[in-house]
Amino acid sequence: MSFAIPAPAQSTVAVVGGDPFPVRRIYCVGRNYAAHAREMGHDPDREPPFFFTKPADAVVPTDSVVPYPAATADYHHEIEMVVALKGGGRDIPVEKALELVYGYAVGLDMTRRDIQAQAKKMGRPWDMAKGFDQSAPCAPIVPVAQSGHPDKGAVWLKVNGELRQQGDLSDLIWSVAETISYLSGLVELFPGDLIFSGTPEGVGAVVKGDKLQGHVDGLPDINITIG
Repeated sequence: MSFAIPAPAQSTVAVVGGDPFPVRRIYCVGRNYAAHAREMGHDPDREPPFFFTKPADAVVPTDSVVPYPAATADYHHEIEMVVALKGGGRDIPVEKALELVYGYAVGLDMTRRDIQAQAKKMGRPWDMAKGFDQSAPCAPIVPVAQSGHPDKGAVWLKVNGELRQQGDLSDLIWSVAETISYLSGLVELFPGDLIFSGTPEGVGAVVKGDKLQGHVDGLPDINITIG
């Protein structure tokens, strides 16, 4: 098929021991750890999950230098476990949801917090706070055959060697299976979709020159430098 202009490149994430994973869409779950929900001023008592998106080409590989973005003076880190889907569908039952998972990775939901705060105040969308260029660094995906389905284990992030965020996968308000099931009631899911599963407490600002190391037990760490 020919196109009016050159077709955009396919965004991918590396896979441990395999071919790259093609990214279709990136969905992110908001406030999915109780302590983080409280630090952002919300009641985390199993309120229905909500979602925002990032463009597929926001993905950045580990060991990258990520430029400090334009139009912000409050650039925040949010460490998360990322779920990569190999299957899709609508209205997926919770008990079938994990069958759709290809593997898991460690990712960062980078956020222009001042833009987000202004959007919240004015009742406007979060797109430019969350879905900007290079806002989704992601370490290599570990296939389920190697990782299993992690439901407990440490999640942490260090900035220049100092611990900033710390939590455990067992603290997720909505499990991976529940998240997939709920999201599939809102949109049809497809192979190639990524789901950022939420961040624990301790989000904060970074500046140029900072080195970030993000960790989820059993998965390769993510390392980036703010350029």
